[in-house]
Amino acid sequence: MELGLGLAGLKISPAQHPNKIARANWWFTKMRETVANAMDWSAPAEPRPEQIWIRETTREVKV
Repeated sequence: MELGLGLAGLKISPAQHPNKIARANWWFTKMRETVANAMDWSAPAEPRPEQIWIRETTREVKV
């Protein structure tokens, strides 16, 4: 890709740069193919339950 900020006032017709147009068409064709062949990602599974520490409790086992 080109960014020609210094050439903002110039009017260049596409007929003067057929190679640039051909390269751009090739690039956009490749990007369309990439999007068309992209995988569909499934939604993530539910996370595993998390064990948390509850304050003001003891870990004593009463038998």
